[in-house]
Amino acid sequence: MESVKKDAESRMKKAVENLQKDFSKLRTGRASTALVEDLPVDYYGTPTPMNQLASISVPDPRTLTIQPWDKGAFGNIEKAIQNSDLGLNPVNDGKIIRINIPQLTEERRKELVKLAKKYTEDAKVAIRNIRRDANDALKKLEKDKEISEDDLHRAQDEIQKLTDSNVAQAEDVLAAKEKEIMEL
Repeated sequence: MESVKKDAESRMKKAVENLQKDFSKLRTGRASTALVEDLPVDYYGTPTPMNQLASISVPDPRTLTIQPWDKGAFGNIEKAIQNSDLGLNPVNDGKIIRINIPQLTEERRKELVKLAKKYTEDAKVAIRNIRRDANDALKKLEKDKEISEDDLHRAQDEIQKLTDSNVAQAEDVLAAKEKEIMEL
C-alpha cells in the first residue's frame, strides 16, 4: 500500500516538473537559455542539442549569446534557430551568435497563454491518470485480500489529497507563467 502511494506521489511530482520544463521553453519577453539549449542542431549529420555544441549565456534580459566550441558549427546553429518555431533571428559576427529577444505582441502573448493552458491541462490529465492507476493497484490489493476495505478507502483518500495538491500546484505554476507572459 505504501509503495503504491510513494510511486503515485513521485510520478505526480514528475508531471508537475515536466510542466515547469515545458514552460521554460515558452518564449516570454525575457531571454532564457532554456529557449535554445535543447534545440536540435545538425552536427555532422547527427541531431545534437545546442547546449552540447556551445556555451549559451544571457548577458542582458533581452539578449542571448551562443558561442560554439567548434567554428564549423556556426552555420548549422544559425539554421537550427531560424528553422525553430521561436521566431528569433540570430546575428553571427564570426565569434559569437547574438539573438535579440523582441517584445511580444498582444496577439502572441494570448497564443502563449493558450499554449500554457494546454500544457497545464495535459499535466492535470497525467496526474489524474496516475491517480486512476494508483486506485486500480489499491483495489487489486484489496481484491487479493492484502489490505482491508477500510485501508483501501483510507489510501484512496490519501491518493485523492495527493492528486488535489498536485493539480493545485500545476495551477499555481500556470498562474505564475501567465503573469510572466502578460507582463510588459
